[in-house]
Amino acid sequence: MSRAVVYDTFGGPEVLELREVPQPHAGPGEVRVRVAALGLNPMDWILTSMPEVAAQFGITLPSGFGTDFAGVVDEVGEGISGFAVGDRVYGGALGRAAADSAVVDPSTDSLLHTPAGISDEVAGTLSVAGLTASAVLEAAEVKAGDTVLIGGAAGGVGVLVVQLAKLAGARVIGTASEGTFDFLRQLGADPVTYGPGLEDRVRAMAPDGVSAASDLFGTETAEAALGLGVPAQRISTIAAGPNPPGGVRATGGFNARPEDLGRIADAVAAGEITVPIAATYPIDRLREAVELQAQRHAHGKIVVTL
Repeated sequence: MSRAVVYDTFGGPEVLELREVPQPHAGPGEVRVRVAALGLNPMDWILTSMPEVAAQFGITLPSGFGTDFAGVVDEVGEGISGFAVGDRVYGGALGRAAADSAVVDPSTDSLLHTPAGISDEVAGTLSVAGLTASAVLEAAEVKAGDTVLIGGAAGGVGVLVVQLAKLAGARVIGTASEGTFDFLRQLGADPVTYGPGLEDRVRAMAPDGVSAASDLFGTETAEAALGLGVPAQRISTIAAGPNPPGGVRATGGFNARPEDLGRIADAVAAGEITVPIAATYPIDRLREAVELQAQRHAHGKIVVTL
């Protein structure tokens, strides 16, 4: 037997149950990963609480939980090349990460070798956040010399967006609460308080203008960027729905190139990017971890260990 987090009904963290389940096995074209850590994302609890969103991702009940993971390959199915028992790996498997064992199909799921020097706790946070961060910056066409406004800069995706934009040679202004200002400065961003008057505050900080923007939380930053004269095609959003304001670009990790994730992991291994871990919980306290994630106030990533 093995353990896995399962839910039979849609709802809040209370529907998530850690259960004994039959040990899964790798079939042809699959590998089984002994999961050591998984990073939480807003999409994880959105899928458990919003049936209409879950349906869009093909999720039916009962379902497993979690996407991002890191661990060690402990079983390899027929026809697999490039992965062997004992390999340290990380990636994303929708609805299967919160379990002792996750069966992964490298042809459809995200699965990469974990670079030396990266812990499982860090590697297990990279898939969704890394691909999303890469996609939003590409959609906003961020390049050297830009001044970029990032909405929700202290969140799990935001911390990577800030650092990747800085690596690209851009100046970053990040929206956040005042309690996160020192945290954002350590990442290289110039913090600004979100809320009413954002446009005026950013204008005072960047008298020469803002050239690109990414809104990682809703629409406030995108609307401020439009007001500041940023072209709609250089503003990206991930949480504004399919029809964001003013014709700005809606995007997400599904638009990223697969190789972008490996590039981000290599940057982490090289010390060019850090992944702040806001909190770590054991698997039997997963509900608490999800409650903290759902508050959307954590500075960095929330990790669950097995």
